[in-house]
Amino acid sequence: MFYISICFICFFFLFFISGFLVLLSFYFLLNNMIYFIEWNIISFNTSSVVMTFLFDWMSLMFMGFVFFISSFVILYSDDYMSGDLNINRFIFLVMMFVMSMMFLIISPNMISILLGWDGLGLVSYCLVIYYQNTKSYNAGMLTALSNRVGDVCLLMAIAWMLNFGSWNFIFYLELLKGSFEMEIISFLVVLASMTKSAQIPFSSWLPAAMAAPTPVSALVHSSTLVTAGVFLLIRFSIVFSDWLNFFLLLVSGLTMFMAGLGANYEYDLSKIIALSTLSQLGLMMSILSMGFAGLAFFHLLTHALFKALLFMCAGMMIHVMKDSQDIRFMGNLSFQMPLTSTCLCISNFALCGMPFLAGFYSKDLILEMVSLSYVNIFSFVLFFFSTGLTVYYSFRLFYYTLCSDCNMLPMLNLFENSFNMILGMLGLLFMAVMGGSFLSWIMFPTPLVIYLPFYLKTLVLLVMLIGGWVGYEVSMMSIGNKLLSIKYHLYSSFMGSMWFMPYLSTYSLCGLPLYMGYKSYSVFDSGWSEYFGGQGMFMLFMYMSKINQWWQYNNLKIFLAFFVMWLFIMMIMLVF
Repeated sequence: MFYISICFICFFFLFFISGFLVLLSFYFLLNNMIYFIEWNIISFNTSSVVMTFLFDWMSLMFMGFVFFISSFVILYSDDYMSGDLNINRFIFLVMMFVMSMMFLIISPNMISILLGWDGLGLVSYCLVIYYQNTKSYNAGMLTALSNRVGDVCLLMAIAWMLNFGSWNFIFYLELLKGSFEMEIISFLVVLASMTKSAQIPFSSWLPAAMAAPTPVSALVHSSTLVTAGVFLLIRFSIVFSDWLNFFLLLVSGLTMFMAGLGANYEYDLSKIIALSTLSQLGLMMSILSMGFAGLAFFHLLTHALFKALLFMCAGMMIHVMKDSQDIRFMGNLSFQMPLTSTCLCISNFALCGMPFLAGFYSKDLILEMVSLSYVNIFSFVLFFFSTGLTVYYSFRLFYYTLCSDCNMLPMLNLFENSFNMILGMLGLLFMAVMGGSFLSWIMFPTPLVIYLPFYLKTLVLLVMLIGGWVGYEVSMMSIGNKLLSIKYHLYSSFMGSMWFMPYLSTYSLCGLPLYMGYKSYSVFDSGWSEYFGGQGMFMLFMYMSKINQWWQYNNLKIFLAFFVMWLFIMMIMLVF
């Protein structure tokens, strides 16, 4: 009996739709076309419920890329999740995730955006807790509650839009630019996007969400959940005021710096790549706050291609290393897994901004525009130092996984025998090499001439070389008592723990509310009559009898205290 798995059906469906959408987006872009489609769902007397869809080159291209990446991720999942008895449920959850993202992309209406936004949050919770253990439950709850803050901000923006008469924000962005109402709405949208894109102080959920299966991580960190906030900001970017842009630039720049710093202290392979996603999200939002929304969208697309490939390579390594994620146990994988190592190298070089790979076209252009723009020295240093940190942890990852000695058990045999996983990686490998130049030719048909002094023009290359060299040198250090990270443990733990953000967002918030919840449950729900009745009276009399017994021990200090007290009272009486 011939059997076709659900993964292949979803792969072909998404792949062909993605090709059609990308070609359609090129047609829309070259002809400068925008389509609004209004669907009148129900009409009752003078009231009507209308669903509006916006099709322009940006939404079509983003949808095409989401479908393209999702198709190869689902093909990859066919082998990666082959031992799972509920793989059909997993694929349906992934498809719901993709459809929620598609709903968010084509909506010019705040109500329908909230539906897609909440759909992403709810399905991501189901995917993060997929492995059903305590760590996954904690990570899922942290993810869901962090994103609820953004949902509340969107609900408040929807409530404020009652002043306007329509929730189709796309119609009056230009008209109400600079008004007080639009200031409030844009601030709430920025706050919602900061939660979804994990900017400071909502950053701790992103590394925690790595408890999900690796194919989900490849999808979440490349083109769906975390990019939803950036895409919403791109739609709203024309109404941002100067102070809001300054606020966003500061927060995203610090997020970029903090994530790059934390990745250099991390030894979990998945968390290193998750922190690199956080760093790139900071880069997108910071260049968007400087007024270059097109560049932010360009980097969003190129980053999606190589980041999905990077996660697939990490998943293949974890798969063959018997679920070990510690990079200190890896080593010498370039000889045993040559194809995966090649894909990892290319995607990592694209992340660093290696010339003529996908990441170079967007990242180099962003940094040159920063050099050309009017920014202060603090923001300038954050941009370039964070770029150096990216190359730093990338070369550290190279050294530990591919070059150093193998620290795993010698009898472990590593084989790249998963055909679908390799096919999924090769599909994205082609786009990670060619996608950047292809997109730059389409999106920027007129070449940008950026005229800079020689030292600024070569600064990006210099920062990359220094970062790679420092990363290689630090990786070769032997561990001992003289190591600086052990000698200055407080500073290294501060920088390596995302500036204590997980502690602030979990333990401090969860400790007191959980204790109060336990007390209220035990006192009011389970036994208020006992607390105020028999048991309460018993505990009160026990406490009073203990005080009475202590009183009757006839300690000298009690008599001395009484003597001093009576002496003090008599002196007061004599004075008055």
